[in-house]
Amino acid sequence: MVFNSVIFAVFLAVILTVYWNAPPRWQNPILLAGSYLFYGWWDWRFLSLLAIATLVNFAIGLLLSRTEVDRTRTQLLVLSAVVSLGILAVFKYFNFFVDSLSSLTSSLGLGELSTAIDVVLPVGISFYTFQALSYAFDVYRRRIEPSHNVVDFATYVAFFPQLVAGPIERAQRLLPQITNRNRLKPQGAPLQGALLLILQGLFKKVVLADGVAVVANDVFGNPDEYSWIGAILGVVAFGIQIYGDFSGYTDIARGVSRLFGIELVVNFKQPYLSRNITEFWRRWHISLSDWLRDYLYIPLGGNRGRLVSTIRNLMLTMLLGGLWHGASWNFVLWGGLHGAFLVVHRLTRGGGVSDRGLRWSDIPSIVLTFGLVHMAWVFFRADTFTDAFTVLERIVTFAGGTTPVADLALVAVLGAVTLGVDLFTRTQPDPLRILQRFPVLAGAGVTAAIAAIVVFSGGIPAPFIYFQF
Repeated sequence: MVFNSVIFAVFLAVILTVYWNAPPRWQNPILLAGSYLFYGWWDWRFLSLLAIATLVNFAIGLLLSRTEVDRTRTQLLVLSAVVSLGILAVFKYFNFFVDSLSSLTSSLGLGELSTAIDVVLPVGISFYTFQALSYAFDVYRRRIEPSHNVVDFATYVAFFPQLVAGPIERAQRLLPQITNRNRLKPQGAPLQGALLLILQGLFKKVVLADGVAVVANDVFGNPDEYSWIGAILGVVAFGIQIYGDFSGYTDIARGVSRLFGIELVVNFKQPYLSRNITEFWRRWHISLSDWLRDYLYIPLGGNRGRLVSTIRNLMLTMLLGGLWHGASWNFVLWGGLHGAFLVVHRLTRGGGVSDRGLRWSDIPSIVLTFGLVHMAWVFFRADTFTDAFTVLERIVTFAGGTTPVADLALVAVLGAVTLGVDLFTRTQPDPLRILQRFPVLAGAGVTAAIAAIVVFSGGIPAPFIYFQF
């Protein structure tokens, strides 16, 4: 069940009707049941993993609140980490580790390892395990009080709008909204804002992301056939695709959540307009960046101590962040590249990021950051190292080959639209107010967006890229 499908629209209409017509004490059980139905739509068997992550961390939260013995508290936190990360290790990384070890033994002349186990990756497993694990950490650190209501806590972990692709919420922010029995049904401006977010997300996904996906798929599927210009088109197309796809999902998730009286954290802030790589990671997948900072980078030592320790912590954080994205050495290299970029920026600029508005003088630094990010995207998107290096080689050697004019026009138009949307949302933090001041323009814009969604729709809805993580 994906957001850009008819079945989801029906599901949402039904659960909203039941939810807002039920007494407040029944709203969370309804939301929990709907969330489990939503997740079980892919494969009901994986509901057991979601339940295990929920129940174990709920119980550990209660036990942490009942003891002041440091050793016992540490053991409970380790247990939470072992269960949560163990689920990830088995279901997301088992095949990866076995295949990597097999390749190593084969290269050493020891023969290949074989296993009859074919582990299927449960959708969204990286998101809900991180969300459950962060709860145990925060209770351990005494930043929050543990939940004493298993239904409320289970709803926090399984909240369906952000269950399979984030944003990764924190218990200190989302759980109080879940436990609030006086949530207000959105009406007037709040309702319009929620619907506008959903429309914006669908436009980003269906029109922008899916619109350029064919270009990226063609180039990365047959990199030898394209000229250096065609290769650049494919890389930029994927940059637009993954941004429109992921930020579109977040917009829809935030809009749908508002329909239930719940506000989710902002996960993107125009990352392709960043002036340096540090700023990029404060604007791209913000909830993951914050999670890695608070639960990995800072516990490793952060930027405390010697410079060499800071560099080590940055690289470890980004390498593990890359591995979080997928069980592949491509993702590890992608994370390593970003770690190297961050290290260079820290060494040359001290890691500082300015919050001032954009200026014309920022264009060179924005273009450089855009180029570095997209160079790294090559390894994120390519199926193999060979394909990735082929794409880069064709670009740097100005190779000849196919240069599809139609693709150039498509990427240029949708790229310009993406930039326009970003500039509008960056300069107008409250788009709804602007649209309310100019109702005719708003009506035309909404009509055009809906028309574009209809035109670009058709066939089986394309799943969101981050469902695989």
